[in-house]
Amino acid sequence: MTDTTSGTAKVTLPADDQIQITRDFAAPRHRVYRAWTTPDLVKRWWAGKRGTVTSVEIDLRVGGQWRYVMLANGDFEVAFHGEYREITPNERLVHTEVYETPGAADVDAPVVTVTFTESGDRTTVTMLTRTHTKELRDAILGSGMESGMQESMDALEEVAVSLD
Repeated sequence: MTDTTSGTAKVTLPADDQIQITRDFAAPRHRVYRAWTTPDLVKRWWAGKRGTVTSVEIDLRVGGQWRYVMLANGDFEVAFHGEYREITPNERLVHTEVYETPGAADVDAPVVTVTFTESGDRTTVTMLTRTHTKELRDAILGSGMESGMQESMDALEEVAVSLD
């Protein structure tokens, strides 16, 4: 049996405009990366227990767009989108991330760097989100993102462990 690591993502604040999330997964890097970048697999984990994913679009190339949409607890739609800036398969993704709200613009969008580091049959994922202001960083933290992120990461691990 694989030792999973439920609820163990760690959130730190390396700078006034940064959020770093680190999480260990009980699966090899290629499985975690595949679950992270394959639309049908993202649909299985991205919403955690917060709702149902209704759409996942991933154009996995530099300059390609991504967009995830969920119906949160059956009440309202939540959507994020962005553009890939760097891609090193199984190792690193750099992309923008925009929470779709009225008036939200892609200008000054946070930039997220995701690294996948393998050690034996386990993978550590580190996500560094760089915002352009402390106020935006604090708004993200104040949104309740951590509890939803913990659920998503737990579900991601379940998906990655299940892959052949």
